[in-house]
Amino acid sequence: MRDLGERVGMRAQSIYSYFDSKLAIYDAMFREGYVAFAAQLDAAVHDQMVRSDPLGAAKAAAHAFVDFCASDPVRHQLLFQRTIPGFESSAESYELALDVFDRLSRQLETVGVTDRSGVDLWTAMFTGLADQQISNDPGGDRWIRLVDRAVDLLLIDSTTPTEDRAK
Repeated sequence: MRDLGERVGMRAQSIYSYFDSKLAIYDAMFREGYVAFAAQLDAAVHDQMVRSDPLGAAKAAAHAFVDFCASDPVRHQLLFQRTIPGFESSAESYELALDVFDRLSRQLETVGVTDRSGVDLWTAMFTGLADQQISNDPGGDRWIRLVDRAVDLLLIDSTTPTEDRAK
């Protein structure tokens, strides 16, 4: 709390007049992170949706996610990796996270990803690319360059009937 106080020009004790605990600060950061992510996601897909380009929108959404995560690894950990012992977001903040997830799921439906396992695969793939980018090429684009290819691969999988995938 002292470090945080120094960064914002306050004494640690004064911070508690705004937040009743350290976990409340994390919750505010979690909520702010999802607000920022939703804004970046909406901005990224807007032009493609206006042009009626669902594939372009899917690629823009994937890039928005990976870029968002890579731009702030600490925020990525807070939002997507559950790295803080004892922290669970408030119901209000978690509702915002679910809303963003639901919007992404609806966006994916426009390109043929219609089942929960397809959405789960999507989130796992792009979280993995973000993790790789953060861990192995911070500030670079080695893993970011793979986003379009990953979208194409996932869409082939998601639009191939299950019985055909087993062949």
